[in-house]
Amino acid sequence: MRWLIRLVLGALVLAFLAGAAVILIPSDKIAGLAASRFAEITGRRLQIDGAVRPSIWPVLGVRTGAVTISNADWSDAGPMLSAQSLSISLDMAALIAGDVKITGIRAEAPEVILERARDGRENWVFGGTGGGTAAPGMAAPSMAGEGTPFTLDLAEISGGSFAFVDHGTGSRTSLTGIDGTLRIPAFAGRAEVDFTAVRHGQAFAAKAVIAEFAPFLEGRVVGLDATLTAGDAQVAFAGRAGWNPMSADGEVTADLGDLAAITRLAGVTRPDLPPGLGAQGVSVKGQMTLTDALSLHLRGGVVGLDSNRLGVEADLTTAGDRPKLSAQVSAGALALAQAVAGQGGAIGGGARGGTQAAGWPTERIDVSALGLMDATVALTADSVDLGLARLGATRLLMTNDRGRAVFDLRQIAAYQGTVTGQFVVNSRGGLSVGGDLRLSDLAMQPLLTDLGGFDRLIGRGDLTLTFLGVGASVDAIARSLSGSGRVSLGKGELRGLDIAGMLRTLDAGFVGEGQKTIFDAITAGFSIDKGVLSNDDLAFKAPYVTATGAGRIGIGARTLEYRLRPTALAAVDGSGGVMVPLLIRGTWANPKFQLDLESLARERFEEQAKAMEARARAEAKAAEARAKAEVEQKLQEELGITRQDGESLEDAARRGAQEALEAEAARALNRLLGGN
Repeated sequence: MRWLIRLVLGALVLAFLAGAAVILIPSDKIAGLAASRFAEITGRRLQIDGAVRPSIWPVLGVRTGAVTISNADWSDAGPMLSAQSLSISLDMAALIAGDVKITGIRAEAPEVILERARDGRENWVFGGTGGGTAAPGMAAPSMAGEGTPFTLDLAEISGGSFAFVDHGTGSRTSLTGIDGTLRIPAFAGRAEVDFTAVRHGQAFAAKAVIAEFAPFLEGRVVGLDATLTAGDAQVAFAGRAGWNPMSADGEVTADLGDLAAITRLAGVTRPDLPPGLGAQGVSVKGQMTLTDALSLHLRGGVVGLDSNRLGVEADLTTAGDRPKLSAQVSAGALALAQAVAGQGGAIGGGARGGTQAAGWPTERIDVSALGLMDATVALTADSVDLGLARLGATRLLMTNDRGRAVFDLRQIAAYQGTVTGQFVVNSRGGLSVGGDLRLSDLAMQPLLTDLGGFDRLIGRGDLTLTFLGVGASVDAIARSLSGSGRVSLGKGELRGLDIAGMLRTLDAGFVGEGQKTIFDAITAGFSIDKGVLSNDDLAFKAPYVTATGAGRIGIGARTLEYRLRPTALAAVDGSGGVMVPLLIRGTWANPKFQLDLESLARERFEEQAKAMEARARAEAKAAEARAKAEVEQKLQEELGITRQDGESLEDAARRGAQEALEAEAARALNRLLGGN
């Protein structure tokens, strides 16, 4: 703003202040004098092509043809300012009285180029090394009209363009198609700006009311009301602001329903926000503070993301390699079902597909929003609907570091119980999800209904789970899952299956509506590898029925292959049991139950074979004992050998033979000695 006022006053007011003295001089002489004086002060060349048509009364004015102002000598971008024509008029009576009252300024197709060199030099700074007699930086009122209070009834621009080029950073900001007006009724008072333009192909309109024009021109903080409109999006600010350095403090109201227009205007890629998190619209309202370090702070904020409303206290800093957001967020009921499921539909559960679905969604999950900035966000909510699961009162901390978001679940009420642990979404080099969760005293029926459309298990229990999945879609993640866990349930009911009835009748028809099995406890541990859950230690306890189980559940393929080994007890002490294995196979959508009679026959044959083998071993042992008794009897009767305690028959026989040999040797020796 300030450079525009200076250029206009320098190029044109200079001629008007001398107008009374040169009214008899031809117009081309007037243009020459103005150009000469402008070059003397600024060191830049002012060229006015075509006729200069002055007027004297009742307004002192001039209209020119094409006008150009040369650029700094280090620039090769062409003129700093050019226009097809310029016109300016002043109130003659006010001028005679010593006041500068500009009644009108009009510029046709003005083109302005502002540049900053690699060494920091700026082409809008006159004087000093830039040449001319103006004080360096134009800080002093050394230019005609500089520092002189004035008023402006109306300034108009049509078909203009503006560009700012920073050669040090390589950045360029351009506006085209500028049409606008400026009114300054009082130099130290209110000023109004209203213009339209195009940036990055996006048209926009801006309006501003400046409470104190003169202080604002110097860069000081003053009252400011401003509105920016692009497409169906609008941003409004009411408060105080300044531009040297850039700062603001006031109430901001933003309706970013047309997010594509806003991001195009800003020159950034529109983030593909999921439904529930801004896909249809983003709104912001609150007290905003912008500091000279370009940090942004929101207090008392209310943020709308589609149908969700959030209370927000936030701080956004831009220093460093990446923006950093720190926020405290509170909400009532959060609806995030579509955000979790994505545009392609729900992940699966209940009315959203559940066990009847043919498979998991294969649409690509876009988590590019995680890479926009780092963040630390504390969230409290009355409830959260994730589609896949529904949560009650929720308190969590989300930390996002270079695209890796960690959700610290500090306290979550869910399904009449609580959930704690961590959940991680990592977008670095692809998408992965993982977690370490502890679910305590949860109601199983609503939980499993939401997770997989399975409503047959009624009871409360605990679950620990660690998992990791990798892939660009829900289907890919489900098929890659790995991890482990354990589940423990108290008293409950298994609907649609009467295990005791099956065992009593050996009939697999005890399945369906009206059938149920009451149980006292269920416990099981499991492991997950490549999307397949495996278990081999299921323990099921119920009145007069117990069961063990083992098998595999295909999480990715949504299949079942599981064998239960239930035993119906005829007595409380467990005696008189009947065991018939139950085989469950098929898909989640259509599981098949059948009694595994072949397995039962094989097991009974194996039991009979073991019994026969045991009988054979017992009979062989008895026969061996009878044979040993007969030998012992013969030794005693025929040889007079009696087995001593702890002595085997073999040892007794050897001892008897030894004793007989010794006796015979003694008799032979006696005979040899003649009986002496």
